[in-house]
Amino acid sequence: MPALIFDCDGVLADTERNGHLPAFNRTFADVGLPVEWSDADYAVKVRIGGGKERMASLLTPEFVAANGLPADADGQRELLADWHRRKTAIYTELVASGALPARPGIARISRQVAEAGWLLAVASTSAEPSVRAVLEHAVGAEAAAGFRVFAGDIVAHKKPAPDIYELALRELGIGSDDAVVIEDSGNGVEAAVAAGLRTVVTVSAYTVDEDFSAASLVLSSLGDDHEPARVLADPFGIAPGDEVGLADLVALLDHPLPHPTTDATQEDR
Repeated sequence: MPALIFDCDGVLADTERNGHLPAFNRTFADVGLPVEWSDADYAVKVRIGGGKERMASLLTPEFVAANGLPADADGQRELLADWHRRKTAIYTELVASGALPARPGIARISRQVAEAGWLLAVASTSAEPSVRAVLEHAVGAEAAAGFRVFAGDIVAHKKPAPDIYELALRELGIGSDDAVVIEDSGNGVEAAVAAGLRTVVTVSAYTVDEDFSAASLVLSSLGDDHEPARVLADPFGIAPGDEVGLADLVALLDHPLPHPTTDATQEDR
């Protein structure tokens, strides 16, 4: 039984700019840190896999000393866990408010593959409560119940390591030849391809200029009535229409993984 595996942030919804960034900044304000990431700052931070890991990037010796933060590893671990719990709660509230609409085609293609008997899953480095909140908002609570969710700190290494996708394959009981991944970032593509997976990219606000030369198909979105899909790279000649559908995913499974090239259509940022 084939599977369609989604990343969460930037794939199910364009969550980074309107969700995670304000949640990080509200958290910093709540705990009294003199930090407010700008859009440009976050364009760099977003390349770090995992929310706690992004926060940990603040903890230089100089920053720790200047703000009276714990300098020992255990103290910093507890501090980051507290910050991240606060941030996750703020972010989940933003999702519940409807501030982060689903990206085009997510509910449609999920329904199509479910009706065809495919497995559905989400594999993300974000915290599981955040992922489940976005998933339910994107496809509805009833449809979300049919997804397996693999998220957060359940693997030793986060993307671009392939751990989360390898775990998903094991838990779903399938091989890499029986799954398609939908990603939005270079790190995500690297992780999926390292796990032997064919990968569709729907570029997002912070990733549009990243290197997707190893992807099987690169699109502006999956497409819907209001926003047709635009093809940015199509190494297999799948030639999807305005809405990427089940037939396009089936066609991808008939092709081998592409190999990265030096003349990629996007440049690594």
